[in-house]
Amino acid sequence: MRICRIYHPQIIPVDQVLELTPDACHHVANVLRAKAGQPVVLFNGDGNEYSGELIDITKRKVLVQIDAKLSMTVESPLNIHLAQGISRGDRMDMVLQKSVELGVSQITPLITERCGVKLDHQRWQKKHLQWQKIILGACEQSGRNIVPQLNMPTDFKQWINQSTNELRLTLHPRAEKSFRHITMDKAGARLLIGPEGGFSEQELYQTEQAGFQAVQLGPRVLRTETAAIAAITALQAIYGDL
Repeated sequence: MRICRIYHPQIIPVDQVLELTPDACHHVANVLRAKAGQPVVLFNGDGNEYSGELIDITKRKVLVQIDAKLSMTVESPLNIHLAQGISRGDRMDMVLQKSVELGVSQITPLITERCGVKLDHQRWQKKHLQWQKIILGACEQSGRNIVPQLNMPTDFKQWINQSTNELRLTLHPRAEKSFRHITMDKAGARLLIGPEGGFSEQELYQTEQAGFQAVQLGPRVLRTETAAIAAITALQAIYGDL
C-alpha cells in the first residue's frame, strides 16, 4: 500500500496528535477515502518528513498521531530558478507541476509582451494561490520535503535585470550552443522560457543586453510547456542528479 504524503503548513510536533488543515482533511477523507490506522507522512517544507498514523477521520476533521521526525532529502544539487512566460489554459499548470517534480528551486511567472493572460492585482493573487496548490501537490507526489519558492507574477524586464550570481540562460531554437557547451556556475542557473508565441525581438535583444546566454535543445521549435520540461531535464541530466 502506498503511503500518502501530506503537506502541513505549521510546525509538526513529534509524539503528539495533530489536526490536518481543511484542504488536507478533504483530500484524506473524501478523495483518498483513508481509514483510521493507516500510516501517513507529513512535511512542512523544513527539509524533514514526519511519519504518523491516522487515528480519527470524519468529513470535517482528521487527526494524526506523529511518531517520528526523519531527516530525508531528495533535493537536486543543482539550483534552478525557472522564469516561465505565463501561458493560457493548463499549460502553465503543467509547467509548474513537472518542473517541481524535476527539482527546480524557485519559479517566477513572467508577464511578457505576448502573455495571453491579463489580470488585475487581486486576480493575480488568486492565480498565485492556485499555482501554489499545484506546487504543493507535486511535492507530495514526488517526495520533496522542501517546497520550491513561487514568486508573484513579475514584469519581464524587471526580472531579467535583477542582480544574481546564477548563470543566465534563455532557450532559443536558433542558438549556437547547447546545454552541454555551457559552463555551469556553482550558484546554479536562471532559466528563461518564453510564453506561447515566444519572446518578441525586442525582448530577445533585452535578454542579450542583460547577460543571458541563448541555448538550444535542437532544431525543432518546442511548445512553451515542452520547452520548460525538456530544458530542466537537460540541465539536471548534465549538471544535476538525473
